[in-house]
Amino acid sequence: MAATAASGLQMATTRPCVSSSRRMFKATSAIVCADSKGVSRSKLTSSSHISSAQLFIRNFSATPVKLNKLVTRAMSEASESKSIPGLPIDLRGKKAFIAGVADDNGYGWAIAKSLAAAGAEILVGTWVPALNIFETSLRRGKFDESRMLPDGSLMEIARIYPLDAVFDSPEDVPEDVRTNKRYAVSSNWTVQEVAESVKQDYGSIDILVHSLANGPEVSKPLLETSRRGYLAALSASSYSYVSLLKHFIPIMNPGGSAISLTYIASERIIPGYGGGMSSAKAALESDTRVLAFEAGRKHKIRVNTISAGPLRSRAAKAIGFIDTMIEYSVANAPLQKELSADEVGNTAAFLASPLASAITGAVIYVDNGLNAMGVGVDSPVFGDLDIPKQN
Repeated sequence: MAATAASGLQMATTRPCVSSSRRMFKATSAIVCADSKGVSRSKLTSSSHISSAQLFIRNFSATPVKLNKLVTRAMSEASESKSIPGLPIDLRGKKAFIAGVADDNGYGWAIAKSLAAAGAEILVGTWVPALNIFETSLRRGKFDESRMLPDGSLMEIARIYPLDAVFDSPEDVPEDVRTNKRYAVSSNWTVQEVAESVKQDYGSIDILVHSLANGPEVSKPLLETSRRGYLAALSASSYSYVSLLKHFIPIMNPGGSAISLTYIASERIIPGYGGGMSSAKAALESDTRVLAFEAGRKHKIRVNTISAGPLRSRAAKAIGFIDTMIEYSVANAPLQKELSADEVGNTAAFLASPLASAITGAVIYVDNGLNAMGVGVDSPVFGDLDIPKQN
């Protein structure tokens, strides 16, 4: 299986131009500020194409929690003239290519919306076999609710490209894939061809997002994983980032930003996250540091990765234990709440902005602090300790 969109537990994505007759607002600029309670939040002067991500919140009997979350708000045009405290995330005039968007409930979608809410023009790459379903759902309005911007307008995607990041160029595509009916209806979908198409259509981009991962044997323990399955996981989940950068950097403007998504299984044991996926995420993080040096020295491009906590996305559900991982995170993370896709999307918008101009080669954890924990505090052995818990 080729690279499928992966968000949630991190495990690939479309094509034609989708337009809307809805009104368009003046390009947005995001403000990070604090409310009267001192809670950090994100405000956006909106206009462009995208809504803030839907929150996928569910209460668990073990630890039902609701904490204040980062939210995306639209500022009316009238308020733009007022002095607003805080630092603006202003991506107006920037173009972003997000590889790995095939539905409306993953991190790739949330990142696209946050970037657009800050003013960026959005281009997406979708796994070829998923293209028709995604495109049809978008056209029929099935995603309209999650496309909704805080200002009431709908997210617009400037262009959707078919993409399979497992193949670098047409010469790499085997005959059985080339003639497969799911691929035959599309053209120019290898990484090289997509980069050339984007150059022809838009000239250059400023932001590149890698939201791709796939492990055909992810449900198998590592000791039972075949060489083919292991290498397939690395190809789709980590080398695809190298390939995207290799082909897109020539059309990225200096000062641009590249962002990928990783998972804590790269450095901690997560039983059930097998098939070489943990190895692929470790490779992705190592590559991020090397690519940051090479892309920074040669092209002035920043390269970072976000280590996101578990999300109940469609791709993550396929692993089979996503609900368990979310419950575990809620019970054991320093912040006892379910992670929302918006929080990852807003972090990506920050990393893509001038506010993060000195951040590169970094793994940014967006997981309610779970990465910092050495033990699971919900274990009975800690029952006698006075550990604060949400009721």
